[in-house]
Amino acid sequence: MALSLDPEIAQALAPMAGAMADATPPAVGDIAARRAMWEPIIGAAGTAQPIPDDVKTSEHHTTADDGARTTMRWYTKDGAAPGPAVLFFHGGGYIFGHIDLFDGPVSRYVSASGVPMLSVEYRRAPEHPFPAPLEDAYSALRWLHAHAAELGVDRDRIGVMGDSAGGGMAAGLTILARERGGPKIARQILIMPMLDDRTTTPDSHIAPYLLWSYDDSLTAWPALLGEAAGGPGVPATAAPARLEDATGLPPAYIEVGQLDVFRDEDAAYATKLSRAGVPVEFHLHPGAPHEFDSIAFTSDVARRAITDRIRVLTSI
Repeated sequence: MALSLDPEIAQALAPMAGAMADATPPAVGDIAARRAMWEPIIGAAGTAQPIPDDVKTSEHHTTADDGARTTMRWYTKDGAAPGPAVLFFHGGGYIFGHIDLFDGPVSRYVSASGVPMLSVEYRRAPEHPFPAPLEDAYSALRWLHAHAAELGVDRDRIGVMGDSAGGGMAAGLTILARERGGPKIARQILIMPMLDDRTTTPDSHIAPYLLWSYDDSLTAWPALLGEAAGGPGVPATAAPARLEDATGLPPAYIEVGQLDVFRDEDAAYATKLSRAGVPVEFHLHPGAPHEFDSIAFTSDVARRAITDRIRVLTSI
């Protein structure tokens, strides 16, 4: 039996399928076309579900070591008790997306879990290649630890979370924080994370169902890493799949669809963490492509995935 889309996801994708079939995919290296194509789709997906009215936001700023000023958005639920908090990093292949496009998903996580989140407007490649985005992430982590008391946050219960490139950012940040001796990260929640710049060989079984393609990866990784992409000198903080020793990293929740370019690297990363004694919860969702949860949010698999994420958030 061949791999195929989950029927509910296929139904949700049907209106998009015709338009996508008629469109010419952007050429490898065309970042402007990807921004123009994907950012409206992300924005529409983020507002396709109601945005909770019990979540308030406030803007904050921090400065990275290189002097760059980073905007952060703090989401809190009315009446939530002090406790954990989560740094959130949005997806977009490191080359597109910004925090405004993810107001909906982040607000829904906060409303459902009661756990406040700090969404980070990290710098994007290729204008700002590695390590600039990760330094923004690290600066935000330090800021949250420094302001924990006034925000009602337990410093020992700060997690990191992200989807796609944001998941890669969250994973890279846990490695960087380990290298630098802190601040402490209690949990990493990696949603279909983008972890390996060497994933370039197409899998014919999943090729017909890809929403994020191999060409997209062949565009994004060189934008972030330059000529180093795919070569021997890429650090694990940039591409976490390069990690050799996962000892001491925080417990991880990792999930990915079976019809996702990142499937193999995510499964391998879950195994790598497990072999180093890191507690791992791993989910491989059959019939699910990249970003299935925002496209087919009423599907059973998306509902189960969101329920799992909320459960993990509340457990930090």
